[in-house]
Amino acid sequence: MFEKISFVKERFKNLSDKLSDPEVIADNDLWKKLCKEYSDLSPIMQKNEEYEFIVDNIKKSSELLKDKNIDKEFKVMLEKEINEYENKIEILNSELKLLLIPKNIVDEKNVIIEIRSGTGGDEAALFVSALFRMYSMYAEKNRMVVEILNLNEIGIGGIKEVSFLLKGKNVYSKLKFESGVHRVQRVPETETNGRIHTSTVTVAVLPEAEDVEVNINVDDLEFDTFRASGAGGQHVNKTESAIRITHVPSGIVVSCQAERSQHKNRDCAMKMLRSKLYEMKQREQGEKIASNRKMQVGTGERSEKIRTYNFPQSRVTDHRINLTLYKIESIMNGDLDELIDTLIAYDQSEKLKAEN
Repeated sequence: MFEKISFVKERFKNLSDKLSDPEVIADNDLWKKLCKEYSDLSPIMQKNEEYEFIVDNIKKSSELLKDKNIDKEFKVMLEKEINEYENKIEILNSELKLLLIPKNIVDEKNVIIEIRSGTGGDEAALFVSALFRMYSMYAEKNRMVVEILNLNEIGIGGIKEVSFLLKGKNVYSKLKFESGVHRVQRVPETETNGRIHTSTVTVAVLPEAEDVEVNINVDDLEFDTFRASGAGGQHVNKTESAIRITHVPSGIVVSCQAERSQHKNRDCAMKMLRSKLYEMKQREQGEKIASNRKMQVGTGERSEKIRTYNFPQSRVTDHRINLTLYKIESIMNGDLDELIDTLIAYDQSEKLKAEN
């Protein structure tokens, strides 16, 4: 750990010097890049200064204890102080190790979330709608912007599938653990005998990819147009404005019908395709790097059941970390902080174990 800190100190000083260099200041792109790195290293430097300050105080107090003529009351005070400092050192040691874990640049990205109905027919479609509302409310509470990319509704207020972009600060770091199968247990409104039905939906969280990050050959794409489907009424398109794009090499198919303009739907579909190809690329690289161990919190596969929402018991259970919360109403209203924070903390603790 101390070798890493030594390197950070040297790099931090180097960055400080460069940021005051007129030539660097004149290069706006380089200056922004170095400012970002300087900002990322600042928390490590601050925490290390606190660590070194306490270590220095322990040494000074320990030296004072060696004095044979020391007052008894002062000796007790020093021993208590040293004990408190040593406890603090352990905490700072863990915090420093966590800060020194290399950051994943993907964590800073916006995300595209896809929610699709699974088993359960109309009830599954209604739960897709409920989850879309849940994530939208979470986004609003956290000052994220929601942009619908694709929406396929059914006539009873349900949604067969929805794709939407969430824009904000470090969005992927907060929502990356939402990928997987979400199971709901509740009594449908159409159930006359009061029986609890179990339905599932799949959630995929994809980091938004920029044009420069994914090279797409137009010759590898097949484009289809079709009429947008919907729940009926005046908003159903009468022209073939919806777009479907097939990426032949990977077999990935994306479609977009949220906009009335074919051009806008094409842009949305390309945005989704880039993110899917980027996510595939990241996953393949991750598998190569971490082929000897599982990911920290589940696999992120859509086939993995990650969470159950039990309405009769007002219970939400995340199966990966064995966390059960009895506040389903607030969770469905976007209060996801406790779930998300616990998942992040668990992932960080597993990374710390892997570092040791």
